[in-house]
Amino acid sequence: MADEISIYSSRCWVDNSLTPATITFIQGKIIAVDKIRIPSAIDFGNDIIMPGVIDAHVHVNEPGRTEWEGFNTATMAAAAGGITTIVDMPLNASPVTTTVDAFQKKLKSSEGQLHVNCGFYGGLIPGHIKELQQLLKEGILGVKCFLVHSGIEEFPNVHYNDIIEAMPSIAEAGIPLLAHCEVDEVKPKNAFDDCHAYQQYLASRPKQWENEAVDMMIGIAEKFKAAIHIVHVSSAETLPHIQSAKNKGLKITAETCPQYIYFSAEEIPDNNTLYKCAPPIREKENNEQLKNALKGGTLDFIASDHSPAPPEIKLVDEGDLKNAWGGIAGLQFLLPASWTAMKETVSVEEFIPLLTEHPATFLNVHHRKGKIEKGMDADLVIWSPEENFIVEEKDILHRHTLSPYTGKKMYGNIHTTVVNGVIVY
Repeated sequence: MADEISIYSSRCWVDNSLTPATITFIQGKIIAVDKIRIPSAIDFGNDIIMPGVIDAHVHVNEPGRTEWEGFNTATMAAAAGGITTIVDMPLNASPVTTTVDAFQKKLKSSEGQLHVNCGFYGGLIPGHIKELQQLLKEGILGVKCFLVHSGIEEFPNVHYNDIIEAMPSIAEAGIPLLAHCEVDEVKPKNAFDDCHAYQQYLASRPKQWENEAVDMMIGIAEKFKAAIHIVHVSSAETLPHIQSAKNKGLKITAETCPQYIYFSAEEIPDNNTLYKCAPPIREKENNEQLKNALKGGTLDFIASDHSPAPPEIKLVDEGDLKNAWGGIAGLQFLLPASWTAMKETVSVEEFIPLLTEHPATFLNVHHRKGKIEKGMDADLVIWSPEENFIVEEKDILHRHTLSPYTGKKMYGNIHTTVVNGVIVY
């Protein structure tokens, strides 16, 4: 029989406020929340105790490309970052998760390797509607598609007619379609005369690509009255359209990522592929609007879009922004990078739901996760928003330590992570 554990802090996130409380849990479940200090409780002083962070957008890359990341290293890094639940994307594993067989292989590859909870998305690619209909019965939390080349040949992008064909089945399953919103029908002029200057890379993926794709997905949400989720919003020009869709009652949700609010294009050095991602990190003025959209609710939550790669395909030495793999390694820093970026825009009380309750609601696990209440899962993180630290390479637990966050100052030091009632960090 597991032992009952009680923990106390003067700042527990209970009933949407920070309050003194003792949280008691056993066998993975919270059994009591008392707004007093119980003498036998472990005292965490003034540290914040809040629900564990939920990262709804992670590329673990196992099986098949485990040399890129893998469940063991990804979930260790997650735990160190205060993350208690991740959701794995259908690429860049090999095989990609577009069939039941591939999904079963992925589940098997994760066995014995998970340090945090893990959910899974399936994938929509052209010509796979029957396979998708079978996959929808397997308990996946959503379906991911790309509207532009994904970078992985086995995961081609879909077009409007592919989505129209798939939407009735996805809508019936009651889960969202997650869309990478870029359409490259308009080719920027001379975008890659210099493949090493960040401004040239930025020009190669203009806001127009993203704006048009978001408008298309809003139209599909309206047509099918179905849930559509816009991943990694980077163009602030999409925000009025997303908000208008929400005002109409459409089932539109949207996320952004730490890299789009922590960094800005003006400060990114040339010849540095660690900052390359798609869509690209945009200008400071644009990114301030993303922060305000998180504060105002146009954007629902923050996710890492952790997409690591080995040094040899990140082309770090060459500084080749055209051919380097595009993706930010940042899973471990979702909480502190987001808080560092947002702390001048929102209070900590406004910030907490962006990493906990809001992604839990999106994933339809809010009856178990995302809040501190009796009966909820004992997934908790204990951290200090006032403490700062410098990211050092030796502390990075991803398989590869390449990250644009290395050497950066962050606020929000994670002290303890509890997953299903067990201290994992």
